[in-house]
Amino acid sequence: MTMIKEGIPTVSVFGVPVCKWGMKETVAYLTEVVAAKTPHHVITANPIMMMAAIENPEYKAMMKTAELIVPDGTGLVWAAQKGGDPVTERVPGYDLLHELMKQGERRGWKVYLLGAAPDVVKETARRLALQYPGTTIAGYRDGYFGPDQDPEVINEIVKAAPDLLFVARGADTQEPWIAKYKDVLRVPVMMGVGGSFDVISGRTKRAPVAFQKLRLEWLYRLLKEPTRFRRMLALPKFAVRVLREKENLTKMG
Repeated sequence: MTMIKEGIPTVSVFGVPVCKWGMKETVAYLTEVVAAKTPHHVITANPIMMMAAIENPEYKAMMKTAELIVPDGTGLVWAAQKGGDPVTERVPGYDLLHELMKQGERRGWKVYLLGAAPDVVKETARRLALQYPGTTIAGYRDGYFGPDQDPEVINEIVKAAPDLLFVARGADTQEPWIAKYKDVLRVPVMMGVGGSFDVISGRTKRAPVAFQKLRLEWLYRLLKEPTRFRRMLALPKFAVRVLREKENLTKMG
């Protein structure tokens, strides 16, 4: 077991430090982070992101700058187990978002939503405001902006001064964007949430509980969106890598 960030127990999966905590400890830690106002980039890692890290040194280096990497994907939980240094449980980004919104209820936090299509982020803001009236929606903006608009977007977020920033722009864009600007944004919890806004807004449905229990959410998504097939090829590739290198899996730097 390595301690990459002080006080956080992690396991190295192909050189990426993945937090071993379960949901409860993760939420407790991030609640302290908000109280202390210390900027944290939280990555909810899955096998697709891990394959990107394995194949792209820049992406891996970016991931390693994050203050907290939680095991969102079932494949990551399995990989840590195979490597002989298991994590407590899966910490899905979608559930973590809701747990943090619940904490915001009790503590009067503010949240900023960034990403997805204009109608999706607007409906997400509306639904979250209804579900968690004690957590203030400090602002929201869709994800359709280019690098030239980054200063304007950053300015909006800094002015809103949220405690939580959820970014839904796809893992290839959202994580590098947060990593690049986290020192300017200075938001205590900055987290990429992928397709969560689509689910919260009602645009797409989350996998039924039966699929979740069988750890087959990825299969449900693939059946619903066959266009994801190319991305999903990372899953068997990751599995093969884990099995092939399990002796050294948790020893890689």
